[in-house]
Amino acid sequence: MRQYFVLFIFGIILAFSSCRTDFDTVASTGDLKFSKDTVYLDTVFKNIGSSTYQLKVYNRSKNDISIPIIQLKKGLNSKYRMTVDGMTGNNGKIFKDVTLLAKDSLYIFIETTADITDADPTDFLYTDEIQFDSGANLQEVALVTLIQDAVFLYPKQNADGTKEKIQIDGKDVDGFYLDENDSENGNELIFTKQKPYVIYGYAGVPENKTVTFEAGARVHFHSNSGLYVGNKATLQINGDISTTEKLEKEVIFEGDRLESLYSDIPGQWKSVIFASGSTNHSINHLTLKNAVVGLDFKNPLNTIEIKNTQIYNCVEYGILAQNAHINGENIVINYAGISSLSCVYGGSYSFTHCTFNNNWQNSSHFAVNLSNSLAGATPETNPLTQATFNNCIIYGSSTNEFNLQKNTSAAFVYQLNNCLLKFGNTSNADYQFKTDTEHYNNIILNENPKFYNVSKNQLNIDKTSSAFAKGNQAYSIPLDILGITRTSPPDLGAYQSKDFPK
Repeated sequence: MRQYFVLFIFGIILAFSSCRTDFDTVASTGDLKFSKDTVYLDTVFKNIGSSTYQLKVYNRSKNDISIPIIQLKKGLNSKYRMTVDGMTGNNGKIFKDVTLLAKDSLYIFIETTADITDADPTDFLYTDEIQFDSGANLQEVALVTLIQDAVFLYPKQNADGTKEKIQIDGKDVDGFYLDENDSENGNELIFTKQKPYVIYGYAGVPENKTVTFEAGARVHFHSNSGLYVGNKATLQINGDISTTEKLEKEVIFEGDRLESLYSDIPGQWKSVIFASGSTNHSINHLTLKNAVVGLDFKNPLNTIEIKNTQIYNCVEYGILAQNAHINGENIVINYAGISSLSCVYGGSYSFTHCTFNNNWQNSSHFAVNLSNSLAGATPETNPLTQATFNNCIIYGSSTNEFNLQKNTSAAFVYQLNNCLLKFGNTSNADYQFKTDTEHYNNIILNENPKFYNVSKNQLNIDKTSSAFAKGNQAYSIPLDILGITRTSPPDLGAYQSKDFPK
């Protein structure tokens, strides 16, 4: 029996030996191939970590090779850091004797966190190289990052070590009040175009104060951050018509990740909240994107002017107005998880030459929602004294993009004049678009406006659109959202029609 056992063990050893591959390596000869010769890490703010970028390294030879060293040229002082096939090396900067099998590849993942002082002062670029081997076999891949300076606004640390907080809707949240005499930033209630602003937590506007955003201001909100306009406080956005694609005079609100990967991802920051009792708001030429709720009005005191404003990619609402008074002109909203425009708990609204579209990827959203009630409120209903839509487009990917939630115990006054509207089920008495002249006049029903590129939030139209020249001159606003003169009769929506590039 013992002989059989010895033979069995010998057989196993022989089998493994016959299957063994020779893992001996040869030194690299400088013939590595790379997925790119330069890795661009996009733009980052100073001292904010970048996304992770990938470089793939190929061994095209028939030999298993050993790369004596993979390192950043600036060594341990480099602001870049790497992992090489999951290894962290020496602080992510230097890796020795890296094996790469024949006809195989390895992954290098690269990140950076750099200050503006680390960059070249002439172009604000921070650069380095990944070096593979040395001497005659040296190969290099360049790394390039644009570092952008910014004004950082954030909650300060209290004496007891806790973070500064403000109250919103009765809850303490991470936040701070903007200070017109801040020792470092000066007047924080005036946002200029000199540098972009990065906000952490909620930036609050104190009672009886006005926050002003000058033309060209850029505001970037960190995750779970936003702007809070408190009781008796005022917001003024004074953007203007831009003449280039850089939107040099537009005021822009967005998240703080500048990489192209994040350009259209919803929910990167919270909201601009207008508290009950806030007052005298004016918004002109604002582009707001990638929030949870874009503009959130909670029973502000007087009429809000919103003109030439674009709101995109919001997880819940583009505009959520609770018992508000809004005069809107040349507004464009697209992509919202619940509703692009939702006016609830009554109020008074007038929208002219606006494009409310919703192509969110579910079937339960709306482009426009109107309501005169609010569950849990006291009282639960509030009169909707006016909701007028003139020369507007209300469209999207759902069957019904217009929704009425009427409570008969309070007034519900609305009217659509010369609008293109998408609505599939017209059996309900509230949606008799052809015969109910009290509420609907000259409605174009379920015809495609042929937006230029909905997925890129380009809701311009051309002369083939069903919205072309269908407006009523009596409601016309002389200039469209881009400052282009409207024709007579005007096109519906926020954009005057134009020819698209072929």
